[in-house]
Amino acid sequence: MKITDLEPQIVWKYFDEITKVPRPSKKEEKIVAYLESFAQKNHIAYKKDEVGNIIMSKPATPGMENRETVVLQSHVDMVCEKNNGTQHDFEKDPIETIVDGEWLRANGTTLGADNGIGVAAELALLASDNIEHGPIECLFTIDEETGLTGAKALKAGFMTGNILLNLDSEDEGQIFMGCAGGKDTQALFHYQAEAAPADRQYFRIDVKGLNGGHSGGEIHKGLGNANKLLARFLFLLKKNKIDFLLCSIEGGNLRNAIAREAHAVVGLRPEDKETVRIMLNHFAADVENELKHVDKNVRLVMESTDKPDFYIDNATAEKVIYALHACPHGVLGMSHDIEGLVETSTNLASVKMKENHTILVGTSQRSSIESYKEMAANQVAATFLLAGADVSHGDGYPGWAPNPDSVILKIAQKTYEQLFHKQPEIMAIHAGLECGLFLEKYPTLDMISFGPTLRDVHSPNERIEIKTVGMWWSHLLELLKNIPAK
Repeated sequence: MKITDLEPQIVWKYFDEITKVPRPSKKEEKIVAYLESFAQKNHIAYKKDEVGNIIMSKPATPGMENRETVVLQSHVDMVCEKNNGTQHDFEKDPIETIVDGEWLRANGTTLGADNGIGVAAELALLASDNIEHGPIECLFTIDEETGLTGAKALKAGFMTGNILLNLDSEDEGQIFMGCAGGKDTQALFHYQAEAAPADRQYFRIDVKGLNGGHSGGEIHKGLGNANKLLARFLFLLKKNKIDFLLCSIEGGNLRNAIAREAHAVVGLRPEDKETVRIMLNHFAADVENELKHVDKNVRLVMESTDKPDFYIDNATAEKVIYALHACPHGVLGMSHDIEGLVETSTNLASVKMKENHTILVGTSQRSSIESYKEMAANQVAATFLLAGADVSHGDGYPGWAPNPDSVILKIAQKTYEQLFHKQPEIMAIHAGLECGLFLEKYPTLDMISFGPTLRDVHSPNERIEIKTVGMWWSHLLELLKNIPAK
């Protein structure tokens, strides 16, 4: 079966088109051009702001002119992750989609259903001539995944609606009325590059096979973090007084993804080689046991490698290892207001060797309480400051405070019950959404977020449950029919 055979066909038609348009975060020129072409081809009024956000407007169908204007919103960029060995250029190549039973996935890469399915639904709505709705505006924002810069740059007056439907959630049957705010914390280590001696044997230690995932929506699952596991093993070598040289260390990629893979190159004395290999085998067994329910494919591998040109001076290497091992990762606190909601968390996202003999560590913090968000960022900062690193913070973004009295929330709840004869879950989400930033510019907005079921987003295992797209689409159309009068 092909993606275009799926129902509702008009939504999958546009999702299929979107998968063929490269759209990495911060490189959205091609998808923006696609959207402009779509608007021109379909004679839809649109405007574009300075950063590339686009809004398209469609008048009400006959008899619905007196309804409130509704803004439907999705982001156009996607997280670009691929498995080792997968040949794919996210700036040029289309995503290869596979219908796999009840799910749609990609071939060794992220799928981009986050948030391409929302974009597709908006385009389907704009292109259709048989859907009942009041005045609508479809907002497409750029660069959500690496800084929410599109939402941050949005200016007052760009959109006119007082109701906003965010189409960037990942569980059908759940309607979200709030989200966490977030902040990034980076640590920069400066090291001396020492010439790698010829009397050592050099090995690459890899942590691989982890699922990874979204650092907001999946942080509570206890998934393995490759950076933490690698640092933990290197710490064990230090603790057991193994004399090794750290030549390089890298892991993870994006701030909002749990690290799936990490590796280090170490120089060992020949007499320590077997001891370290036995230690790694024991450690791997412990990790496999710890993660058997959530990351059963985890692997730790040690293989010979060529002698590198240099190693990281021992004093700095020790500080890096200790700081990475000490750095908190995971859930820091649960909400006392909403049962089961993660309130505060932190993600040890990435470790990268950079130019000028530096190592850059990237982390991100989230919380639905602003003061706890700052506390978490400062806790991470303190860990790296103690290790002598230079620490900086990003601007961050605000949370979206839940409003249980929301009019659009009550309409969404009622229409869902009428369609499916069951109650939706009304929730807040620990992941960051753009809604909090919209409220800064448009303080009277009444908002909800909802979507079909996605799993393992921000990883090459990302997939979308096909039947839930039809359910979500039906709910969206029913909701638009029931928008209140002005």
